Amino acid sequence: MEPIPVLTGKRIVLGVTGGIAAYKVATLASHLTQAGAVVDVVMTQAGQRFVAPLTFHALTGRPVYTDLWSAPGEGLPTHIAHVGLAHAADLMLIAPATANTLAKLVTGLADNLLSTLALAARCPVLVAPAMDVGMWANPATQSNAATLRTRGVHFAGPARGRMASGLEGEGRLVEPEELLGHVRWVLGRRGDLAGRRAVVTAGPTREPVDPVRFLSNPSSGRQGFALAQAALDRGAKVTLVTGPTHLATPVGAQRVDVTTAQDMLEAVLSAVEGVDVLLMAAAVGDYRPTKMEAQKMKKTAADLTMHLTPTPDILSAVAQARGPTGYPRALVGFAAESENLLENARTKLAAKRLDLIVANDITAPDAGFAVGTNRVTLVDTDGNAEQLPLMSKAAVAEAVLDRIDCILRGGTERDHA
Repeated sequence: MEPIPVLTGKRIVLGVTGGIAAYKVATLASHLTQAGAVVDVVMTQAGQRFVAPLTFHALTGRPVYTDLWSAPGEGLPTHIAHVGLAHAADLMLIAPATANTLAKLVTGLADNLLSTLALAARCPVLVAPAMDVGMWANPATQSNAATLRTRGVHFAGPARGRMASGLEGEGRLVEPEELLGHVRWVLGRRGDLAGRRAVVTAGPTREPVDPVRFLSNPSSGRQGFALAQAALDRGAKVTLVTGPTHLATPVGAQRVDVTTAQDMLEAVLSAVEGVDVLLMAAAVGDYRPTKMEAQKMKKTAADLTMHLTPTPDILSAVAQARGPTGYPRALVGFAAESENLLENARTKLAAKRLDLIVANDITAPDAGFAVGTNRVTLVDTDGNAEQLPLMSKAAVAEAVLDRIDCILRGGTERDHA
């Protein structure tokens, strides 16, 4: 895992209470640490019965706090552990959060280090409940959860599934990857795009030929999803319009699933009114069959001729609608080319009236479709072309969002640099 900007240098107090799901939290602690966060783990006595403190010490490289009278670690603002940890934290996360712990948070009971920290905390608090089906469904627990929400406590889950007891239902701890997304969403609320609205398109489109066949391309949607996540990390409210893909929705994004180019056009025009940013990262097919066959076409020995017609031009439609409204304030397109990269990108930039275009050579190794990395060139309206080295699609998304932040503030690429 590479460093994640919204997590880098952030201090997170990770409270681990007594539930079988504590084993999952070890993975989360590792992910947070690898992403650049400073993780201080606080364990209740019950939590230590499921996972040893040494496990978290090895994964985070930091002391693990297990007692109200623990000595403080390095870098805390006071010699009193429960005060120093609480005041230094950017986020307090309790996972798993048992029914007992939720009740303590509601009543303000401070009988161990974790519940005392919760009272002293000045940072956002995120809880990830995990308990058996009946315990979560009990009116007392539901009332406690509702009370905490009214006090501004954030909740991640619980999820539905099989319990350790063998019962099925709601009460499972959300998976570490999803929980990481909740952490990013909470920490990103005050980012440089806070209060902004963004629409991101991602993935391929599919144009039906007959009931079982379609025309498409190998886009995985990774670059678009990375852009949506980067915008969320900076505090934007994100609508993600995506073609068919198996990628998980970034926590906090409103997802709109589409299939054809016409579907995507309608979804984008519906979502784009009043937004600040449109990022058109989807690989929209340029042509569709003139006619969809009602029945499956049978294979024969004869050659097959198919008549195609252009699909709607989504960027041109947005640019036309943008004229009278001025929205989106930043319009970013993508150009996947196999030749004449800069020439074709600059032509598209002008023709579609874009503010920025992200161009990539789909013939380059380790870049383009269906891989986790990309090698792009950013071309702006001043004629500047910045070629970025091969990097992850998450890093490409951060570079693009840096330019967007500058555009929205009325600056130039040079101002941003």
